[in-house]
Amino acid sequence: MMNLMHWKLLVAVADAGNVSRAAEAFGITQSGASQAISQMEAALGVKVFVRERTHTCVTALGEQVLVRARRMVAELESIQHLVDASRGCHLGRVRLATFPSLFASLLPPLLQAFKRMHPGIEVICLEGTDEEVESWLASGATDLGVVMNPLPSRDPVMLGRDRWVAAIPLDHPLARRGSLSPVELAELVDEPFIVATGGCHVHGQSLVQQAGLHLSNVRLTVRDWRTAFALVGEGMGVSIVPASTLPKDPRAMRVYDLHPPIYRRFGLVSASANPPSPAAQALLKHGHKAMGEVGLDVADHTA
Repeated sequence: MMNLMHWKLLVAVADAGNVSRAAEAFGITQSGASQAISQMEAALGVKVFVRERTHTCVTALGEQVLVRARRMVAELESIQHLVDASRGCHLGRVRLATFPSLFASLLPPLLQAFKRMHPGIEVICLEGTDEEVESWLASGATDLGVVMNPLPSRDPVMLGRDRWVAAIPLDHPLARRGSLSPVELAELVDEPFIVATGGCHVHGQSLVQQAGLHLSNVRLTVRDWRTAFALVGEGMGVSIVPASTLPKDPRAMRVYDLHPPIYRRFGLVSASANPPSPAAQALLKHGHKAMGEVGLDVADHTA
């Protein structure tokens, strides 16, 4: 069944001329976007795009479909603005807190789409550790916050998940295995270890402790992911990091999945001190709708 997100994705692919770039703008994987486009074409019974190696072209009939799709999306957004104005949530300010690693990966597509739907609402983003985010939410210093592994009782908008991986120096014995062979936590605990926190209380060392294990040789503890990757690349030790923080070209190290896999999950929640404002409610509603329509693990950086 087609919904507004399908039509918006259709327009985005046509504008970008590339499924990957359109998927990135929506915060979903390329495979997820391709699947959604294929489902839409199957429902329409026609081909809207011709997929070439480096470019996605619109068919002649697809051009006619896109004219109407653009018109429909614009009208639906106009209706949304009208409804917002009637509810008093077309203007306002939302203070949104999160930890740094999510600003570059998860939040931009969601906030860009929200800004298009609610141009009168200003979103102010604040960076902090996950513990600071929780403190700001508890005190009401922020309206909304992205937190890690939220409990269902907080009624979170689940934005997605990110898998933890092992980062191993190229000359380390563990790096001799095939790239598809996962690493178990027990294999890492006695190795020289770089603890990278990223400003979060959940990190490599805490994950090892949760598994009932103990790191016997912690060489360094750093907050910045880039520093950790540089140290791993120099052979100073191994580390466990979120996949979304990896450099695009990790030449100086090998990266392995963990067995069993471990994920960190992200949820958007409201402050506990005060009821959410109409503007904050609008952002929560947008998040619920966006995640429901996409129907994908949008922050799962396995792709």
